[in-house]
Amino acid sequence: MLSGRRLDLLDPSPVDIEVDDIAHGLARVARWNGQTLGDHAFSVAEHSVIVEQICGQLEPALPAADRLMALHHDAAEYVIGDMISPFKTVLGDGYKDIENRLTEAIHVRFGLPARLPAKLKKLIKRADHICAWYEATQLAGFSTDEADRFFGKPPEGITLELAPCAPTKAQAAFVARHETLLHEMERAA
Repeated sequence: MLSGRRLDLLDPSPVDIEVDDIAHGLARVARWNGQTLGDHAFSVAEHSVIVEQICGQLEPALPAADRLMALHHDAAEYVIGDMISPFKTVLGDGYKDIENRLTEAIHVRFGLPARLPAKLKKLIKRADHICAWYEATQLAGFSTDEADRFFGKPPEGITLELAPCAPTKAQAAFVARHETLLHEMERAA
């Protein structure tokens, strides 16, 4: 990692994880394998910030710790990249196991439960699908009918205007949101 940390993919240690490494990597990992409109790829960092915001819209009383887990829902991708779901299925349990170990180490590093509670996992998946619907229709060339079939129609009241930004801007937004949520967690404790 650019921080100088070395991360063992098979046995990741929370002490080897830094938010700056996560944000740097996620800001440079393209959603949709980079097959999107705009001068910049739409990054996993941008996606993650939006998914966390949608979770807050869906559940306004969501605690900061849960929102931080939502922000980090794809954080393992800073190391292993963003693979489309059908390819993850082909790779099978080995890929999922590595992804889960990384996610658990990331959670522990930031004082979160190692595993997502089922209710929160469901909320994050819903927010993820809402964000993906807008990404598909605004950036990846899907019709609304196609996006409805793959992701479900977004609920009334949640609208997004997506504008992919430069990696440095996406990185800074991710770190800023991470720090804000950490401070909120500390105040609540």
